[in-house]
Amino acid sequence: MMKIRVTSGNTLLPRNISARRKSNCVKEVEKMQEKRERRRLQQQELREKRAQEVDTTVPNYEIMQMIRDFRASLDYRPLTTADLIEEHRICVCVRKRPLNKKELTAKELDVLTIPSKDVVLVHEPKQKVDLTRYLENQTFRFDYAFDDSTSNEMVYRFTARPLVETIFDRGMATCFAYGQTGSGKTHTMGGDFSGKNQDCSKGIYALAARDVFLMLKKPNYKKLDLQVYATFFEIYSGKVFDLLNRKTKLRVLEDGKQQVQVVGLQEKEVRCTEDVLKLIEVGNSCRTSGQTSANAHSSRSHAVFQIILRRKGKMHGKFSLIDLAGNERGADTSSADRQTRLEGAEINKSLLALKECIRALGRNKPHTPFRASKLTQVLRDSFIGENSRTCMIATISPGMASCENTLNTLRYANRVKELTVDPNTMAEGVRPNINAITELDIMEEEWELSSSPQRDDLKLLCEQNEEEVSPQLFTFHEVVSQLVEMEEQVLEDHRAVFQESIRWLEDEKVLLEMTEEVDYDVDSYSSQLEHILDQKIDVLIELRDKVRSFRSALQEEEQAKPQESDRSPNLTRAMH
Repeated sequence: MMKIRVTSGNTLLPRNISARRKSNCVKEVEKMQEKRERRRLQQQELREKRAQEVDTTVPNYEIMQMIRDFRASLDYRPLTTADLIEEHRICVCVRKRPLNKKELTAKELDVLTIPSKDVVLVHEPKQKVDLTRYLENQTFRFDYAFDDSTSNEMVYRFTARPLVETIFDRGMATCFAYGQTGSGKTHTMGGDFSGKNQDCSKGIYALAARDVFLMLKKPNYKKLDLQVYATFFEIYSGKVFDLLNRKTKLRVLEDGKQQVQVVGLQEKEVRCTEDVLKLIEVGNSCRTSGQTSANAHSSRSHAVFQIILRRKGKMHGKFSLIDLAGNERGADTSSADRQTRLEGAEINKSLLALKECIRALGRNKPHTPFRASKLTQVLRDSFIGENSRTCMIATISPGMASCENTLNTLRYANRVKELTVDPNTMAEGVRPNINAITELDIMEEEWELSSSPQRDDLKLLCEQNEEEVSPQLFTFHEVVSQLVEMEEQVLEDHRAVFQESIRWLEDEKVLLEMTEEVDYDVDSYSSQLEHILDQKIDVLIELRDKVRSFRSALQEEEQAKPQESDRSPNLTRAMH
């Protein structure tokens, strides 16, 4: 007879069945424990194996291993000299620089991979809610992608070199380097650095000049009897300075035919590449620079080097080569320092304007908002000519600390190219709703600035970039633009008053000499002196009132500066 037992739950079970079930549960638990131990051992072995391959003293070595694993799965096909040079009216390419000494010392991770001739991968470190770290691999595609082993000569071959022939065919060509400070723009355009010394012969400026002189020797161009000239100037905070003439301040005006003239800009005739190198060295030595978060000695201006072909004195073709100011301070418009704000605002605005002018060029738009910034204003003829070609070289830093700035640069470059590929995807945008009447509006009527072409183009620029430009930033740009115009007028009026004062002094000297005569005409003396004093008073009061308005505009700028709370993530990204 089978024995039974009573359990605490009053359930009757056969004793041998209960024991068997208990034994099976124990076995399952033991199996699970064994599997867990095996997994732990395997993971430990894997960690030890990776530790032998990876320097665990490197910060973020786990991220580094993830990047290595990802790269191991890629099929590499980098750009070579055997690749065909494609013809683009607008060419956008990217260049990655190597890790520098500072980054190598800090054991910085390289988060950029260029697996093929037109693809850039960014390995952006991310972190989940449970603090687990992972990679977000973002892909960008451009016309060309240059890895960190590419020489300046190779970059030039695919970017600026195809544009040289354009200027011989009575065209306008533009090539510019864009990116954050320290990303290699000046190295690319100006040449290799050895410490603080720069070898100008290896930059795109010099390489383009070399090919211009080679082209001049070809039979079909030699017969044209062309002369070569060069200019070198910088644009800093909305002002233009001649780098080849003791940094003389220049005025940018439009003539009766709406042609933009940089008044006083010196053109130097050059007969060989060596002449060009000398001019580049002179210009680079006096270019405006300053300290930034990315670079202790960073260029804070747009440097424009132009090679001009003339035939019997008339313009035949022009090649503008531009080293843009570093972009990472473009959003730094909330700084307590006014000069930094104005500097950042001009960089910010000029980069947006440059993008819009390229958009207009790519779409053959009837109007180009070139007046929105000094940079695009002086480059007007490069954006409106039928035979115009443009190349953008986006330079990017590989370090993980620069990841955000690198992504901002790539997004900007990507938008530039997208605008030329699929214009149907771009919305026109809506005008920012700014209706508040400020003291600036009153000053506009007094100064007759409200309908200026510059302001109209600035509005158009902001309308077409509504997502990137908040109403607050639009107001700030308006104020800054008006401030620059008012400053120019105050300086112009001050110079005029100064010259008039010299004439007054001469007239007063004549009057005083007249009083030395025994029988001088008192009535004539007093009436002439009164006339001079009336002129002085009227002119000085007018100048004083303008100076007061200008000072009010400076206070307006202080109030209009955007705060951190005014800037959305999209805006901050766009301004970079």
